[in-house]
Amino acid sequence: MQKLLAFGILASVKTLSHLFYRGQFKWISAAPKNPWVDAKLIVFLNHTSLYEPLFIQHLSWPFLWKIVSRVNVPGADITLNRRFVGRFWKLMLPNISSVTRKKDESWSHYLNSIRSDSIIMIAPEGRMKRPNGLDKYGKPMTVKGGVADILEKLDEGGMILCLSGGLHHVQAPGEIVPSIFKSIHMNLAYIDIKEYKAQFSELSPRERKLKITQDLQQQLETKCPVNLRTSNKLSSSQNEKGQKPVTAMGAHTE
Repeated sequence: MQKLLAFGILASVKTLSHLFYRGQFKWISAAPKNPWVDAKLIVFLNHTSLYEPLFIQHLSWPFLWKIVSRVNVPGADITLNRRFVGRFWKLMLPNISSVTRKKDESWSHYLNSIRSDSIIMIAPEGRMKRPNGLDKYGKPMTVKGGVADILEKLDEGGMILCLSGGLHHVQAPGEIVPSIFKSIHMNLAYIDIKEYKAQFSELSPRERKLKITQDLQQQLETKCPVNLRTSNKLSSSQNEKGQKPVTAMGAHTE
């Protein structure tokens, strides 16, 4: 019953997304004919809004059902503890696990929950970008090392990078009602996990984690599609305030 409810919610989100948003998805790397078939790790980069489930309009119905059965997601405890938002995410993704940003056992418990058939979804920045290009504490958005910890537990399959163009033009943090009839943009890249890990095989675990984090940070800063309307509006607003402009990926420009 729980799986049927979750699938019903995902199906509703997918349908509404198709009705109200024009999705523009582009593969920017070579990929198998059916890249989602062996997907083991889905890495969402450029986390800007809680409305990001709108991007599931790109996924096929069979894969959506597979998500309900096998997805394993680490979710921020701050979000999941919210009365209505947290309840919605738990109903939509029954296997979402609450983790904190502190150095405690919640992350270890999550890693131990990963099964051989799990499909893992993660937003490795660990927090949401605000319209000024920074997080809510005014710090630059950076990829955290958790995704490298997950890769240590995977030996095969595909890693798919989902590089978001941002959703501040749909719903920015703090806004309640989303804007409709907008275009949403995402670049996608397929990476073979075995081949990717082989690049770092001679490094120590600590060095390997650092290199993987740096590589994904570079992907975040250079491969996300740019929403020109949002970017221009942001730059104009910041220029009026005498601030350095911030690119769509959150890096300061000189």
